[in-house]
Amino acid sequence: QVQLVESGGGLVQAGGSLRLSCAASGRTFSSYAMAWFRQAPGKEREFVAVISWSGITYYAASVQGRFTISRDNPKSTVYLQMNSLKPEDTAVYYCAARPSTKSGSYYSTALYDYWGQGTQVTVSS
Repeated sequence: QVQLVESGGGLVQAGGSLRLSCAASGRTFSSYAMAWFRQAPGKEREFVAVISWSGITYYAASVQGRFTISRDNPKSTVYLQMNSLKPEDTAVYYCAARPSTKSGSYYSTALYDYWGQGTQVTVSS
């Protein structure tokens, strides 16, 4: 069982930056792929970024070059550094985890076993 707790959300002006954190419980954090998803009002939850257990990263095209995902295994924490924020980045951001042994697309919400409660990010224009 893995519990995830996000933090770092808030209100920021367009062009600003925020860093989200996701603290995980459990002893096998290093063996999990960790991802960030987001959900805007009235829209489906969408993939933002993922980092594999080995540190390989993938990003949604909409955030490529602006967001950076990283992980600190000794601290069991994954981060999402968000720069050059846009109003369309406004959403609830969720942290998700799946065992490295699970195959399938990193972009699918259905293939993640654990989710955090979410943290609100609001970007004003």
